[in-house]
Amino acid sequence: MLYHNPVQFQHGDDQAVGILITNLGTPDAPTKEALKPYLKEFLLDTRVVEPPPARWLWKLILNGIILNTRPAKSAEAYQEVWGHYGEGSPLLDIGNAQLEAIANKVRPHFSGRVEFAIGMRYGNPSIASALESLAAKGCTKLVVLPLYPQYAAATTGSTFDAVSAAIQTWRWVPELRFVAKYHRHHGYIKALANSIRDHQAEHGKPDLLVLSYHGIPQRYFDGGDPYHCECHVTSRLVAEELGLSSDEYRVTFQSLFGKEEWIKPYTDATMKALPAEGVKHVQVICPGFSADCLETIEEIDQENREYFIEAGGEKFSYIPALNARDDHTDALADILLTQTLGWPERQGMDQSADALERQKVKANAEKMQSGN
Repeated sequence: MLYHNPVQFQHGDDQAVGILITNLGTPDAPTKEALKPYLKEFLLDTRVVEPPPARWLWKLILNGIILNTRPAKSAEAYQEVWGHYGEGSPLLDIGNAQLEAIANKVRPHFSGRVEFAIGMRYGNPSIASALESLAAKGCTKLVVLPLYPQYAAATTGSTFDAVSAAIQTWRWVPELRFVAKYHRHHGYIKALANSIRDHQAEHGKPDLLVLSYHGIPQRYFDGGDPYHCECHVTSRLVAEELGLSSDEYRVTFQSLFGKEEWIKPYTDATMKALPAEGVKHVQVICPGFSADCLETIEEIDQENREYFIEAGGEKFSYIPALNARDDHTDALADILLTQTLGWPERQGMDQSADALERQKVKANAEKMQSGN
């Protein structure tokens, strides 16, 4: 049969709202055997690696070289971070904590049923399986929140592709709301600023604050991807919240892959150059990562720390991702509550609470419109 019906619904049953949070993904284990299928799925995504016209050439390079060399190296890196925040992958352990906190904050605002799930773009639990689990609970309305504050085709765009591909196989297509970005959401900006203040209360103020984001190839930006611009908007708003001047912070980009040019300046090159500029104390935060993972724990807090110290720097500290901070999950819950306004499952709320929420949403919208 071409289409199937995951919604186990009978006339008279209560319909539910499903909320899906997503992130990039993780291998099932920090081993070469687990990394190979994970990396293959990741690197065959044309949103991530836009292949040359001769797609067969990229597949030949991937299967003949990369997947025979990179999994072992990646496994060593994952072994460094595995269990860092729990029992397994930091991204999934933190994701589960985020989901629980969000559910506790969102559920009281519903008079009808609301169900929650987490899905990963690559690896497990997959986006398709998470969507199926929500549909099986009678969810005929869905909100999808990819935990990427800044839109990029390789992350948010790819997530939409996965959601769409899964739903295209369903007979009963749900009502869908998809959050494409939240790079200037007031609660997100506040949470970033608060995390920086908390860190500096313990470690002091640095000579320079570096805001490091995952990079993308320059040609993606040249092709119209807004990611680079949205990273700078987030950084400017955080700097304004902290009262920083332009020479007190810097925006850089990390996690390069391949030999082509990526958006600059590069984080690693910056760390190697800063001591010669007189910067002896640096703090790094990664606002584009909603949860700590390989790219923050191993790449920033280990590799880039070494680059800075070896180049003559004296003090380096990494400011953790927002993870399951209370102010962070407050912001994510606020985004979801805004998305679900108007749905009947939200009706029946205490009228005064509803009025206050609407006032807050209106104030937030006005504040966002006043920015650039």
